[in-house]
Amino acid sequence: MGAQLRIYRRRMRSVKATKKITKAMELISASRIVKAQQRVAASSPYANELTRAVTAVASFSNTNHPLTTPHPNPRRAAVLVITADRGMAGAYSNSAIKEGDQLIALLKERGLSVESYLVGRKAVNFYRFRNRAIANSWTGFSDNPTYAHAKEISDSLINAFLAESGTESHGVDELHIVYTEFKSMITQLPQAKRMLPLEVVETTVKTGLLPMYEFEPSPENVLNALLPRYVEARVFNAMLQSAASEHAARRRAMKSATDNADELIKSLTRLANAARQAEITQEISEIVGGADALASASAGSE
Repeated sequence: MGAQLRIYRRRMRSVKATKKITKAMELISASRIVKAQQRVAASSPYANELTRAVTAVASFSNTNHPLTTPHPNPRRAAVLVITADRGMAGAYSNSAIKEGDQLIALLKERGLSVESYLVGRKAVNFYRFRNRAIANSWTGFSDNPTYAHAKEISDSLINAFLAESGTESHGVDELHIVYTEFKSMITQLPQAKRMLPLEVVETTVKTGLLPMYEFEPSPENVLNALLPRYVEARVFNAMLQSAASEHAARRRAMKSATDNADELIKSLTRLANAARQAEITQEISEIVGGADALASASAGSE
């Protein structure tokens, strides 16, 4: 067997082994994304209704709560960026990091200093490689987050928001979140949204009298009870959206890698067949040439 044919066959074995890995990862992501979609569908109504409840309390009461009132002179903002722990997911993590960088640039244009809170090893490694400051980070659960993880992250963010700005506890005046919204198996879009101070994201124009609200014991106590849960629900929903997007992006990337492996195997097979045919042709030519040489030598000796 010729050296060129051995090289082609060795490369074919390597590509086939890689194809098995990418195919297995594609099937795993395809099976996990169904559960991730179900968790997103179950979490979204709760987060939306809680947002409406908090918006109602903030809109129809005269209280000035620190979590709903914008700071007159904001100086520092916190940005939570949600990425993946593992790779093989195409541009999923890079898109979220890029969206976070654009948001940070806009905040700095407003004169705010930015504290970065990161979820996922991809974002952590990206910031550490570039020697960027990290206020806090969490890793190890990007593809399967739980409410306990969301509560831990939310507690850190709320403590930073309630602390006095400029103190050692890194007090911030605004909280922003960057995550990837799951639209469909094909479309996942990075989003940047402000969580605190509370933005009225849904405005409805109604004619006539506005609804009457009574708050017991007081609007301040209601907001104190609702807003931490509001932040937890928003963070948890964002993490679930990101997890579903991660699985969808990894499935799409692995399917593309598997298809590319199939094409490469076909190409290498054609090259190997051509090399084998060339070797056979060369061997036949050598046999014929040797036979002609023997015939000529026999004729000359006679």
